[in-house]
Amino acid sequence: MPSTLELTLILLAAGVFAVAGLRALGLPALLGYVLIGAALAPFLPRLSRESPASHLAEFGVVFLMFSIGLEFSLARLNTMREAVFGLGGLQVVLTMFIAMAVGLPFGLPWEQGLALGGVLAMSSTAIISKLLAERDELSSEHGRLILGVLLFQDLAVAPLIIFVPALAQSAGLGLALLLASLKAALVLAVILVIGQRLMRPWFQWVAQAKSGELFMLNVLLVTLGLAYVTDRAGLSLGLGAFLAGVLIAETEYRYQVEADIRPFRDVLLGLFFVSIGLLLDFGVVARHWGEVLGILLALVLGKLLLAALLAGLYVRAWPAVLRVGLGLAQAGEFGFVLLALARNTDLIGADLQQILLAAMVLSMLLAPLLVQYGNRMAQHLEGGAWVEQAVGVHEIAARAFAIQKHVIVCGYGRSGQSLARLLEAEKVPFIALDDDPRRVKAAAAAGDRVVFGDACRAEVLTAAGVHRARAVVVSFAHPPSAHKVIAAVQRLKPEAPVIVRTVDDSELDELRGAGAAEVVPEILEGALMLASQTLLLAGVPLARVLRRIRQTREARYGAMRGYFRGLSDELDDEAGGERLASLLVDARRDVIGRSLGELDLESLGACVVNLRRRNAHGYDYGPETRLEAGDILILRGTPEALAAAEMRLAG
Repeated sequence: MPSTLELTLILLAAGVFAVAGLRALGLPALLGYVLIGAALAPFLPRLSRESPASHLAEFGVVFLMFSIGLEFSLARLNTMREAVFGLGGLQVVLTMFIAMAVGLPFGLPWEQGLALGGVLAMSSTAIISKLLAERDELSSEHGRLILGVLLFQDLAVAPLIIFVPALAQSAGLGLALLLASLKAALVLAVILVIGQRLMRPWFQWVAQAKSGELFMLNVLLVTLGLAYVTDRAGLSLGLGAFLAGVLIAETEYRYQVEADIRPFRDVLLGLFFVSIGLLLDFGVVARHWGEVLGILLALVLGKLLLAALLAGLYVRAWPAVLRVGLGLAQAGEFGFVLLALARNTDLIGADLQQILLAAMVLSMLLAPLLVQYGNRMAQHLEGGAWVEQAVGVHEIAARAFAIQKHVIVCGYGRSGQSLARLLEAEKVPFIALDDDPRRVKAAAAAGDRVVFGDACRAEVLTAAGVHRARAVVVSFAHPPSAHKVIAAVQRLKPEAPVIVRTVDDSELDELRGAGAAEVVPEILEGALMLASQTLLLAGVPLARVLRRIRQTREARYGAMRGYFRGLSDELDDEAGGERLASLLVDARRDVIGRSLGELDLESLGACVVNLRRRNAHGYDYGPETRLEAGDILILRGTPEALAAAEMRLAG
């Protein structure tokens, strides 16, 4: 029997090799943890579901749910009530009654059928939530529906823990369920109502001490404290942690808390998945492979079809319906708890318990593969879903038909709306795209030029007139979506500059490497404004402050070099001041192979401020640089100078 240190070294070594191998194959890392547990189960009897190490592993789920809660707010949670109580409630109730109906012809009493239905209705919150978070799909249409169902399943654990043992007695069942539901509702109301009022002042009081250690202790106290409260109320630990995250998400400490909690979450969650793998008994699978395979297929296919059919009541897009079905087509960790209760109350026998246990663990092992390959199937469906989206795309095309040399604003949140106001004031034509129907409806009713559409889709950008656009702006700070927009613009009109907004500089190099003309970090601009006000109040002359800010911006934004001048340097833009223009060097032009010095665009009054070469953004150019097909020149000059430069580049 290995010591604690030996056990730790074994798990770490196995984790490194298993996760590295799966990453190389393009498979999810959590599969590696489950396989580690399954492979080491015969040699690690100490790490069972009843061991302290396994209980420690459950905290991984607690911190995962807490992290997911940080992504939500109470307002957003309120908008999900239909998915939670509508879709989630239907999924659990129908699964139980279908299991009862299927079991009757096989001689299974209705009590056992209902109990097994409750067991199989659960899906894996830990696995699916982590996959959605890794793929940045928590906020997607299918992600919201899946998470709504998972939240209802967590809520249903308390009544089912009472319901399953009561089926063996058939006495006082209704009263017990009523009391359990009332207790759960009371606990949730107290946490959400009182917790919302106390959380911000409590964190402010702790933050005043300016102690990182105290802040971390407070985060652990709040997270585990609310998890304990919901656990004692008969609900799940994960539900309390989720609610803690939701309450903290309403405060200004959300990002600091998320950074502090991440190390605990990742390490303990890996241990949790190892403990899931330890449940798989290959001996049972080998002896009863036919029964295990049959139950596995019935479980996965049955839940997939049921979840997909129910999701069809809430969404019309087939790709989203398929993703919801695949995301819920596996057993869950709370199913193990209910299965143990059913066995202890003699609702099922020991052999059936082991067969069900093996099928459930195998379904969880398959879950990452189903989600990964199911997404590819959904993408194929999306590619052929033009007819369903034709109405929306036609509306975008109709709105963009009459405008030329316009700006496409992707996202119409606060930043997008502020940009739209400035463009409107300067009489620059634009069209805004946003995928929030409520925001689009409200803005369109106010007369704003915004239409519903997903800017990440090439057909939407085409309908918005990207081939005629002067520039594309990604006004929301979401790097994965920004990468999709950049890739689509690169395919459709590579010379169109894409300006991307980010929160900080962490994704700057990747976005510029992908082809963004400029990346504007909020933190940098905020720091410049903070520095300018500080310098002024510190007694630095205004002219020197403006010069310092101008130099910093010129060093950061290549396309703005020379634009920030002193207050006395007035440029009359309306009288023909300088402009920017992006010109694509076409393969058919005679200038291919000629150097910038030979072209001498400066003699025409046009200045080269940037050269973008495919896969080498930020290319270090000079007079000796020879043009290649596909190069994009960013030029600055008067309209007349730019027209002359374009004629010279045309060869």
